[in-house]
Amino acid sequence: MNIKKYLNILKLTDLFREFSSMELLDLFKTNKYTLSQYKKGSIIYFESETCTSLDIILKGEVIVQKIDEKGNVLTVTEFRATNNIGGNLLFSKHPYYPMSVLAKSDTDILHINKDFVLQLCQNNQAFLIQFLTCISDKAAILTNKIKSISMKSIRASIIDFLNYEYYSQKNTTIKLHMTKKELAERLGIQRTSLSRELNKMRKDGLLTYDAHSITICDLSIIKKT
Repeated sequence: MNIKKYLNILKLTDLFREFSSMELLDLFKTNKYTLSQYKKGSIIYFESETCTSLDIILKGEVIVQKIDEKGNVLTVTEFRATNNIGGNLLFSKHPYYPMSVLAKSDTDILHINKDFVLQLCQNNQAFLIQFLTCISDKAAILTNKIKSISMKSIRASIIDFLNYEYYSQKNTTIKLHMTKKELAERLGIQRTSLSRELNKMRKDGLLTYDAHSITICDLSIIKKT
C-alpha cells in the first residue's frame, strides 16, 4: 500500500485539509506511519489495548462497542472515511482503549505514530487546532452517549432516533440502514427490549414498522426545530 493512493482522501480530512499534495508527500516520506487493511467484522483494537497511534480512516467504517459481562452490546459511535480515532488517548497517562473498535466494513486505516503527531502539532497551527477540536468532539460524543443511556427511557431513546432521522430523511417513513440488532446496540438496549417497546408504540398508534423501515403515525412525537 502506497500513501500516494490516499492523498485525495487525506486532503478531505479536517487534520490535513490545509496541506498540499507535495507537502503531504514530503511529510510521509520522512516520518513513520503504517497503512493497514481490515476485513469486515475484524477487531482493530481490543478493549484495554494500548493506543500507540492516531488513526485516519481512509476507506470503510468502524464501530466502537462495549460488551458487558452478560454479553450485552452497546455501540457507542461509528466512524467513516476521513474521520480519525485514537487522538484522545494518544497523549493520555492511561492510553488504553476503553472499548473495542471493530471494522463494520472492509476498512483501510493510516496509523500515524506519536512522534509524528507531536511534530505536526508543533510545526503546523492549523493541524494543532483541528487535533484539539477532534479530541474535544470525542469527549462530547462519549458524554452525550452516557447521558442518553443513564437518563432516558427506551421509548425516549427511540423517539430521539426518529426525530433525528425524520429531519435527516425528510419523510415520515424512516428507512433503516441497519438491522434491528444494530439499532438496539446503537441505543444501548437489548434487541428484545427494542422489539417490545416498538410493539407498545405500535399499539399506542405512534408508529408502524417492518424489517426495513419505521413509519411515524403520530407527528406529535416529533420535536419542532
